[in-house]
Amino acid sequence: MIIFVFFPILQTFYYSLHDFKLTRPNQIEFIGLQNYREILKNKDFYHALNNSLFILVIVVCLTMVSSLFVGILLNIQTKMSGFLTAVAILPWALPPLVNGIIWSFIFHPTYGLLNKVLINFNLINKPVVWTNNTLTLLIIVSIIVAWRIVPFCALIILANLQSISTDIYEASAIDGAGKYRTFREITLPLLSPSLLVCLIQATLAGLNVFDEVIALVEYRQDAQTLLIYNYQNTFSFLEFGYGSAITYIIMIFTGIAGYFYVRNMTQSM
Repeated sequence: MIIFVFFPILQTFYYSLHDFKLTRPNQIEFIGLQNYREILKNKDFYHALNNSLFILVIVVCLTMVSSLFVGILLNIQTKMSGFLTAVAILPWALPPLVNGIIWSFIFHPTYGLLNKVLINFNLINKPVVWTNNTLTLLIIVSIIVAWRIVPFCALIILANLQSISTDIYEASAIDGAGKYRTFREITLPLLSPSLLVCLIQATLAGLNVFDEVIALVEYRQDAQTLLIYNYQNTFSFLEFGYGSAITYIIMIFTGIAGYFYVRNMTQSM
């Protein structure tokens, strides 16, 4: 933990307080919080932040609804349950970059699957360049990210559903509660631990979007997220001090979100 966690955290913070460029590694100058001030004044940072927050909101909404729906479906016992569970986990098992490449073929402007389907059904007359518009691109990226993490979240919800005692449902049926009321007042409250995990997973995935954007449009300026903005400043422009400060800001955003989720769940329990 000291070597692989605490030391890199402290080293990154040390770099964030210095003017450190890899082009002149022997000229490291202490500048205090100047890197953080420059970041907070930079329009590109706020553009990347807005993109990340937009993706975050859509990813959280899609993930929570879809994971709950898929988890409930997988909980229905059939002869195909094992096979369906194995198929459902495939998107999560694939690397993010591979998922992005797969979806790039779907939304490709010329030979993309989506355009071919829409043209065959006479819904459009010519191929649509889906990734040209920034808003459309961010929505597509959000769908890809949600599609990747929904299987993991659905399995967590499935495990939680299978741990709920059937006696509770039998008692509810005897009391005359309908399916909707049973789901709202029994199932959902008992699923709160797994829903919290899904919420945190969706938040982390929404804030740390990188591979999906690269697979679709590479390093296009208008599509930058916080991680891409950080990567370009750190490894393309070799601004290690500035990039380290961006890393800490991203870590703070993620930590604040996780703290409030855990605190609210603790209070509700």
